[in-house]
Amino acid sequence: MTSKLEVYNKSYKKALEIHRITMGFPKIEQYGGIADQLRRSSKSIPANIVEGYGKSPFYKNDFKKMLIYALGSCDETQLWIEMSKDLGYLNENEYLIHKQDYQHIGRMLTNFIKSQN
Repeated sequence: MTSKLEVYNKSYKKALEIHRITMGFPKIEQYGGIADQLRRSSKSIPANIVEGYGKSPFYKNDFKKMLIYALGSCDETQLWIEMSKDLGYLNENEYLIHKQDYQHIGRMLTNFIKSQN
């Protein structure tokens, strides 16, 4: 079960946190804006892990591919976090915390991908 995967657990919890934080972004950013994009990309990380894990008994290569997609979503999330800071929606401290958390998740995904050979 994916709940045994540390990278899944961390990315899932972080996606919940990001969702809650972005609900306080300006209304203009909620639908189709940065808040929406940030929620989507952060949720895409654990979603891709789950999808790949579910297919792994049947399609080993799909798991690695989905982990790579999750890594791409992690990078995208970092972009939206930086943009949120630059637009004044996150203060410097919030930005640094989220940036570091997603850098850590990215390293975990990279190492997990490398282990899938």
